[in-house]
Amino acid sequence: MLSQLTTNKEALRLFFTDDIYLVNEPEPVLKAEMNLPVTDEVPVEAVQTTSGYMPAVTVLPVVEAAPFVIEAVPPVVEPMKTVPVFKFLGNNKRNILILVNDAENEVSDEKGRELLRKIVKSVNLSANDFALLNYAGYHTADFQMLQSHFSSVLIFAFGVAPEQLGLQGHPENTLVMEGNVKLIFAQELRKLDADQNRKKTLWGSLQKLGI
Repeated sequence: MLSQLTTNKEALRLFFTDDIYLVNEPEPVLKAEMNLPVTDEVPVEAVQTTSGYMPAVTVLPVVEAAPFVIEAVPPVVEPMKTVPVFKFLGNNKRNILILVNDAENEVSDEKGRELLRKIVKSVNLSANDFALLNYAGYHTADFQMLQSHFSSVLIFAFGVAPEQLGLQGHPENTLVMEGNVKLIFAQELRKLDADQNRKKTLWGSLQKLGI
């Protein structure tokens, strides 16, 4: 099919009586200018470009996280117990400890000392075999402190309660065990001497020692 478009100058003048000027202008280009103010959250609408549409994008504000700080916690340090210097009678050759508790006398009064001599004799002990300590001067000493110093296999405690040594309660005048250590807790010597029933119970426990 022949084209009806003519480029003949004479033919064009028949249709257009005014002067015609051909101006070479560039084709319009669509520009998307976005001079929108930026806020904490800026929605950007879809914009048509030469290649298609740009999807809407939401710009979120950048929040800086607070620095994570680990506070150092000082360790809990228990105060060290001071081990006293024990002054005792006897030589402790058989690792037997006898505790008395008399703030007025070195051991006890005359009646109390006599009772102690009978007890020691009933189990065939001499001053070389045991260590005799007056607990009245060492109230902070517990079972572990005494063991670390005397390494006892048998302990007689007259007037010293198990709780004072940091132990659980034990009945009086009865042979009990703490680990491998034998113990007998009894009243203070003067009170024990005046109590016949308690002395009788104590004698029965002494016979079980086998020493």
